[in-house]
Amino acid sequence: MYAEHTPALLRLATTLTAGDRGRAEDLVQETIRRSPRAWLATTTRHLAIDAHRARRARPYEVELDHRPPPITSQRADASIDETGVRAAIAALPWHQRRVLIEVYYRDRSVAETARLLQIPAGTAKSRIFYGLRALRRTLTTQDAVASGKGIVTGKT
Repeated sequence: MYAEHTPALLRLATTLTAGDRGRAEDLVQETIRRSPRAWLATTTRHLAIDAHRARRARPYEVELDHRPPPITSQRADASIDETGVRAAIAALPWHQRRVLIEVYYRDRSVAETARLLQIPAGTAKSRIFYGLRALRRTLTTQDAVASGKGIVTGKT
């Protein structure tokens, strides 16, 4: 089956990925792994669209060559922030925490995370959404509590 369909699927995937041969080959392999014959072209197209949307949805990440040392007056604030984030992540339900760790700390795509955790991609996206929302709420509450106690968090 692979030899029979690969050339046509590779042409289609290459077109859908703007000529990126490596991404196109990955799409074809994933397509053949997932799909019966009748749906190969459709699945390739859908995977390309999903990958494109995933790249647009996540902000572009940049590696910093160096990390500037924190200003002395902000060192305590930085540890409060890090401790608060760690506590907020630890307080999440395990299924949300696991998906967020895979996507944001281990830099996996939604599709990779879903495959690894053996859940549908839509479920992974939903867990990311609700997990981030819960983190935002928890961190906002922590910030309000810290401000109420006269703790300066370095945020304006």
